[in-house]
Amino acid sequence: MQWLDGCAVDGGAAPFDLSDRGLLLGDGAFDTSLAINGAVVFADRHVARLAETCAALGIVMPSAQIAGLLQMAAAEAGTGTLRLTVTRGAGPRGLKPPADPRPRTILSARPGPPGAVWRPVTAVTAAITRNETSPTSRHKCLGYLDAVLALSAAAEAGAEDALFLNSAGRVACAAAGNIFALRGEELKTPPLDDGVLGGVVRAELLTLAPQVGLTPVEGHLVPEELTGADAVFMTNSLRLIAPIVALDGAPLATAGLAAIAGLANALSSEIRHRHGTCPWTEKGLSAWPIFA
Repeated sequence: MQWLDGCAVDGGAAPFDLSDRGLLLGDGAFDTSLAINGAVVFADRHVARLAETCAALGIVMPSAQIAGLLQMAAAEAGTGTLRLTVTRGAGPRGLKPPADPRPRTILSARPGPPGAVWRPVTAVTAAITRNETSPTSRHKCLGYLDAVLALSAAAEAGAEDALFLNSAGRVACAAAGNIFALRGEELKTPPLDDGVLGGVVRAELLTLAPQVGLTPVEGHLVPEELTGADAVFMTNSLRLIAPIVALDGAPLATAGLAAIAGLANALSSEIRHRHGTCPWTEKGLSAWPIFA
């Protein structure tokens, strides 16, 4: 199911202006979210983040329009994956934005719950450095080539994800997710200023952590803290929580998996409270090998 500027597209193809700046320059933003029972999970956070990104890019896209598009797609998908892309629209040659831009939206919905929730991953450190001085490191912009190349290199190395360090050598993020390290009762994640996207699940876990006896900390994280942690995991809206079990070919500790399971249960309870169900925990977390 796909829509261009809010109008349904049959067959997955539609006429498109070849001067669109999203296509030519990556001039735009996007958001990926999860729908359950016809509603967007953590919709308020998704809408606010995409609206904030559009504002930072100077693209006029009202929050109400974003919310309406996402809800339309969620109603069609039922339970599934949504993606909303916003471009600045067509423009003349050159980098300077047009004086009177007309943003375009591309919306898609894929029915069926994503299969990556709770599943552990292995990772390698990317050779590409995350540029924490760039606004695009803190916003979900269309230019994702660094992540594409890093994931390709990770796959060649036999891993499933990539770990980005920033120019100061500190941990920034995964290719498509936020990073957390658990040590004792401290749950640490890099601050946004280290080149980090403000993830929706990241924000939820920082709120939920005290409920399960953990102290959330936004602080600089160096690679040695990952290898010395009780557990490391990544988060995003389609994986929710994914334990990282190996980094650069070396196993990471799993002593903190019980605490991560507590976080997963708290997150599931919040989703269930809002949507009546959380498809991945109806049989309990013990049904998942990583938490068994």
